[in-house]
Amino acid sequence: MSNPRIKTTVVGSYPVPDWLVNSPSEQAVTDATRVVLNTQESAGIDVVCDGELYRFDVNHPETNGMIEYFVVPMGGIRTELTFDEKQGFREANGMNFRRQPPGVVESAITAGSLDLPQACNHAQSLATKPLKFTLTGPHMLAKTLIDLHYRDPAALSLAIAKVLAEQVALLDAPVVQLDEANLPGNSDEWSWASKAINLVLDRVKGKAAVHLCFGNYGGQRVQDGSWNKLMDYLNSLHVDHVVMETRNRPPEELEVFKDLDPKIGLGLGVIDIKSNIVETADEIARQIEHAEKMLGAGRVRYIHPDCGFWMLKRPIADAKIRALVEGRNLFEGI
Repeated sequence: MSNPRIKTTVVGSYPVPDWLVNSPSEQAVTDATRVVLNTQESAGIDVVCDGELYRFDVNHPETNGMIEYFVVPMGGIRTELTFDEKQGFREANGMNFRRQPPGVVESAITAGSLDLPQACNHAQSLATKPLKFTLTGPHMLAKTLIDLHYRDPAALSLAIAKVLAEQVALLDAPVVQLDEANLPGNSDEWSWASKAINLVLDRVKGKAAVHLCFGNYGGQRVQDGSWNKLMDYLNSLHVDHVVMETRNRPPEELEVFKDLDPKIGLGLGVIDIKSNIVETADEIARQIEHAEKMLGAGRVRYIHPDCGFWMLKRPIADAKIRALVEGRNLFEGI
């Protein structure tokens, strides 16, 4: 097969296999990771991901380990919560999809026992195609915590970013992607969010990517907003490409990406992960064609789902993965 101009990838998560939940073990996680990677590789995905199974915990709480995996091991964060702290979080935080915060910041944040290089190396050893390693960005992590130490979300975000940056510098994955799913609903925070995430992005050895979306919990969007309010943020990123939710968005909103810095590659969401309907190759090819007519030929560098697959059933996710490649191939005449 010729080398395609537009690369296919996934955003990160994959449905946790039922057999892993029913009989969890270290070996079972490795086996499941092999299945997830092989599913993508067999379909022809160019840049694969471990399904974020490196975060797997049979008792994992909300958001598929997206928060707790990172902040619970960090030093300076207490995870035993009082009733008043839980109640205060529910009343004031604005994250209706979470029942309680992952922890309380009581002193300066350190890495603690967090070990991203080990998780990345394990996934790399199982992949036969270029791997994308994903982690949650400092803005979202900071927004979920109760902060009794820094008492300033910008300062807390920077402290978290410093910890992540030290570990990201040791990752050898071809692509490292940071996920920021809270910022689109809080666009007024973009300036300090940008400063923190760039601290991490600057330490990426390979290609740095950032994923943004409006949330995917229970197959629902969890916050409102629009991409035009975040163009300054996107253009400030020290990044190779951005991975955007565009399939389940108003079609006319795509036009705002005319203002995206040409040096930043556009990742176009062409798969709706909030729907069980599997897209056809023709639908995906037409989405790429529409984007390139509107934004310019060669502007789309990656296509992918809007967000992670973790809320879908495996047969649906697998079919959407295959459709992603088929649609790209149809568009490029491969």
